[in-house]
Amino acid sequence: MLASGLASTITACTSRSPRTGEPVVAGTGAPVIVPGAPGDRGRTAEPGERVGTAGRGPSAADVRFAERMVPHHRQALEMADLAPSRAAGPGVRRLAGRISAGQRPEIDVMTRWLRALGRQAADGHDGHGASPGPDAYGMASLGEMNRLRASRGAAFDALFLRLMIRHHEGALKMAGEELAGGADQIMRKMAQDMASGQRVEIGRMRALMH
Repeated sequence: MLASGLASTITACTSRSPRTGEPVVAGTGAPVIVPGAPGDRGRTAEPGERVGTAGRGPSAADVRFAERMVPHHRQALEMADLAPSRAAGPGVRRLAGRISAGQRPEIDVMTRWLRALGRQAADGHDGHGASPGPDAYGMASLGEMNRLRASRGAAFDALFLRLMIRHHEGALKMAGEELAGGADQIMRKMAQDMASGQRVEIGRMRALMH
């Protein structure tokens, strides 16, 4: 689902920036990552492969979405990376694997997109403090992350699912803001597919809690 258009403003695609409406073709330079469907691994576009068309320039909402979502995703990966050694249930471990497989390529696409604009996301997952504020978009606090790291077995599963559901709900809010105010084809498509995939994962996590 993410394959159409997601690499259209990444400078590695072509030797020049495409004009509005032009097809964007992957080049032979730095690889263009084309994420797969939610939970699937991304792939590298083949040289000469069409990866979408160029849209109008990005809005402030597009930049804000990418700059916020990259650290948001990084925290989700940190949480997911704890599961193999701590989770009791195979369902939780499988879910964590799907989250990692889906969100790593998205981080790569958003990071490249920001770099093409001369911008970069915050290092790590800055923006969450001792307790999440109203603009934290569901991110776990430092105390919650420490409790998750210290948990094992069924206690880990319960806390992981509770925190990750809230985290995904925050991502849905961010995606909604992007769709309401964004203009860039890449970021809008990413927000659409991200919202679709994370709704599915929220349903799976709620089922695992019962």
